[in-house]
Amino acid sequence: MRTLRTVAVTAAVALLGAAVPYLTGTAAHAAGPVLRATVTQVSVWATGYGADVTVTNTGDAPATGWTVAFDLPTGTTVSSSWSSVRTQSGQRYTFTNVSWNGTVNPGASQTFGFNAAGLGTPVNCTVNGGSCAGGPAPSPSTPPSPSASPSPSAPASPSPSPSAPSSPPPTGPVVDVSTAAQLSSALSSANPGSTIRLAAGTYRGAFATTRAGTANARITLTGPRTAVLINDGPSGTAPSCPAPTAGWDSGYGLWLFNAPYWNLTGFTVAESKKGIVLDNSHHVTISSVYVHHTEDEGVHFRRSSADGVIRDSIVEYTGLVQPGYGEGVYLGSAGSNWACHGNSGGVDRSDRVQVLNNRIGPYVAAEHIDIKEGTFDGVIRGNTFDGRGISGQNSADSWIDAKGIGYLIENNTGTFAAPGTFVNGYETHNPATTPSFLNGCGNVWRANSSNLGGVGQYAIRVTSTSKCAGNLNVVYASNTVTNATTGLTNIAVTP
Repeated sequence: MRTLRTVAVTAAVALLGAAVPYLTGTAAHAAGPVLRATVTQVSVWATGYGADVTVTNTGDAPATGWTVAFDLPTGTTVSSSWSSVRTQSGQRYTFTNVSWNGTVNPGASQTFGFNAAGLGTPVNCTVNGGSCAGGPAPSPSTPPSPSASPSPSAPASPSPSPSAPSSPPPTGPVVDVSTAAQLSSALSSANPGSTIRLAAGTYRGAFATTRAGTANARITLTGPRTAVLINDGPSGTAPSCPAPTAGWDSGYGLWLFNAPYWNLTGFTVAESKKGIVLDNSHHVTISSVYVHHTEDEGVHFRRSSADGVIRDSIVEYTGLVQPGYGEGVYLGSAGSNWACHGNSGGVDRSDRVQVLNNRIGPYVAAEHIDIKEGTFDGVIRGNTFDGRGISGQNSADSWIDAKGIGYLIENNTGTFAAPGTFVNGYETHNPATTPSFLNGCGNVWRANSSNLGGVGQYAIRVTSTSKCAGNLNVVYASNTVTNATTGLTNIAVTP
């Protein structure tokens, strides 16, 4: 498990160590807001990191808005951010509060976060125009310290797609929680338009909700990366098909059951049987979450949880107990499980799910994304797949197994290195189901970059063309592959 690290930003250098407050405002004895900001690296990988920024008011009057700005060294960029409005001028990034987190009361704080492509840390930080280190603003002539550029084999993830739906600000009451009991109560009583706001800390328990939002009044669960949900279950006797049942703990870190129109943003789910599970919970947006160290899969859109989104998130270290069942993101259900999860004409129609700009892996033991049969028309775009640790168990030997229909898979970057078992980057399969679909057909690959580590055979292997007559899979020439033992694909490439 990674150790959290804090970046203390000064006028010219960035040091990793204990949290250091950044002060701005008038002298301590004067009435008014005094803001400080703390940047905390909460996850670090080979070519980047994720960070939370906490703005705290140590003064004696409310601050009614905040703006945090800093420079990043050449070679490092902000690839995504959340709970703020981000603008950029060259290497300088400015983050301004959104409508629901602009007020910082005395002694309170607000949090936003960002993911960086590259390992350079912020310099020349300001809060509301004053130096984050106190005193006057840093001189703009102070250049950022250079840093190593990201590896050309792992480019920065693109910004979120313009087609991805955004998470609107709260339209109703905000419920602040800081204990597991408060969180359970808030989940069980949430109403459309309400926001549940997690304080930093560890929450242990079985966290589930059956409360539904609406298209015009979504329910939001939000918190910093340092708000960690852990379920030490499972326990009790399970029902024949999973459903919230008295006396049974599913072991899921967070479970939405018959709970559409939610936003889940910012927090962490860890050390649970499964990470985040959605059952019959359509139009759910998961953004900027961190899911890690799960016994089975990380995030599961199940039981016709259609029109969902997972974006700007990290999923890693899954399948710790059952490696062959440790998928990173799982879309739909196997046909053999439709008796339980086939609630749409006997089929799990978790259709049109978008998986955007996430980092999945390393140590995802099964497929990074498993697209199940009977699901349609999803989008897999802008993700980074790190294949280290893939197990090879239960046929888990690729980044994506596409058994669904009509998926667009584009602009993803995949790599593989030891340890692990790896055969192909992307695979299709065509399981027979009742009712019958042309499973594993009509999918499109475009502009994906694949590094197979000298082990993988094809970047994209299409199992059958005859089973997809009239709805063929398409591999465009814009896809690229390196370090493959065989080549780009086993079918004709489309220009």
